[in-house]
Amino acid sequence: MTSLVTARNVSKHFGDVRAVDDVSFEIEKGKIMGLFGPNGAGKTTLLKAVLGLTDCKGQLSVLGLDPFKQRKELMRNICFIADVAVLPGWIRVTQLLDFTEATHPNFSRTRAEEFLSHTKVRRDARVRELSKGMIVQLHLSIIMAIDAKLLVLDEPTLGLDPIFRKEFYSNLLNDYFDGERTILITTHQVEEIENILTNIMFINDGQLLLDTTMESLPEQFTELMTSGENAEKARRFNPVYERDVFGKKVMTFEGVDREQLEALGEAHTPSVVDLFVAKVKGAAA
Repeated sequence: MTSLVTARNVSKHFGDVRAVDDVSFEIEKGKIMGLFGPNGAGKTTLLKAVLGLTDCKGQLSVLGLDPFKQRKELMRNICFIADVAVLPGWIRVTQLLDFTEATHPNFSRTRAEEFLSHTKVRRDARVRELSKGMIVQLHLSIIMAIDAKLLVLDEPTLGLDPIFRKEFYSNLLNDYFDGERTILITTHQVEEIENILTNIMFINDGQLLLDTTMESLPEQFTELMTSGENAEKARRFNPVYERDVFGKKVMTFEGVDREQLEALGEAHTPSVVDLFVAKVKGAAA
């Protein structure tokens, strides 16, 4: 495996606020990494550091480069879609394609036109005349036509209806991801992308709470639904988090043999959302 992103003791403080606090991780080539955290957890600051938009303490390497000092070279192999409308409203679709073709050495105009042919985006339309869904389709068509090694998505489907969101991720997998490229996604709509992820990271208060692979979750974590005397017995295994559901106790365990828990109730692997809640609230408790 080859690490596209390597962080060692990375920190970024704004006065007394520790936006990113001594974080270390690696993102391997050909992975789809989900980065999740509450609002204000440090996700955006971490993404800005990866994209070279802010400096930081510690060691951070992206595609073998220092993202802050070698950003121009880095941007040739990174694509980024943010949660805000970054395309100028006055520009026409054809002008945007012309501009991208003239400025990005790895952009394929033919490929972009092919992607757009499957949408309702008119080539003579101005960006401000397009719906938000169409703007995302336009943006994604351009991104997928760039031969980049790393794609960073920050709430890419925010404000889109479920159909557009499903189509977005379907297009991303079918037309962009090829097992060689690497994708880093942050979103609050965790349930919609859980099935496409290979890896997950949880961040809260600037610190990493979890960095693992999706395939290892069944070995690491167990969610148990139980009640009464069995609930008391289960607590002896020190659950990470506990909540009430319809009069029963639902507990999340880390590093506990599942066979021991199965004798006390219904045991299964938690969803990414439930695991995220357990880790964040468990850490706070």
